[in-house]
Amino acid sequence: MTTEPYDGRLARAIALRTGGRADEARELLLTLRAEFPDDAIVAYQTAWTHDVLDREAEAVAHYRAAIAGDLPEADLRDALLGLGSTLRALGRDEEAAEVFAHGVARFPQYRPLRVFRAMLRYNTGDAREAVADLLRLLADTTQDPDIRQYRRAISAYAEDLDRSWLR
Repeated sequence: MTTEPYDGRLARAIALRTGGRADEARELLLTLRAEFPDDAIVAYQTAWTHDVLDREAEAVAHYRAAIAGDLPEADLRDALLGLGSTLRALGRDEEAAEVFAHGVARFPQYRPLRVFRAMLRYNTGDAREAVADLLRLLADTTQDPDIRQYRRAISAYAEDLDRSWLR
C-alpha cells in the first residue's frame, strides 16, 4: 500500500495521461478505483484515460459510475459527452442518443454536446437534423463577419432545410 495521499495520486495520474503516459495513468487509476470504488472523479478520470488508450469498451462502465456519482457540473457535462461519444464509437447508437438527449437537456448551453449529437445523427441516417443542428450552432457561435451577415438566413434555413427560399 502506498503512503502517497489520494489527491497526490490522482494528480499524478492526470499528469501522466496529459503527458502522454496514459498506460501508466491507467494502472494508477485502476488502483484508485479499487480503493475508492464510489469516487466519481476517479471513475471519470479512469474512463477518460481508457478513451485515450482506445479502450472504449472498458471506458463505458467507468463513465456510468462517474455520472451516477457526485461529479462537479463541468465534469458531469464532459462525462456525458465522453460516454455518448464512446457509445457512438462502439456502434451503440440508441444508447448514445439517450445520453446526448439527457446531456443536451441538462446542459443546453454546452455546445460540444450538440456537435457530438449531430455527428451521431449523421451516422444514424438523420442527416437533415445533423445539418440543421450544425447550422444553428454556426449561426449562434461564429465570429466570422462574412458568415454573421447571413446569420438570419442560415438560422431560417436550419429550421426548414427543404424550403425553397426563392418561391
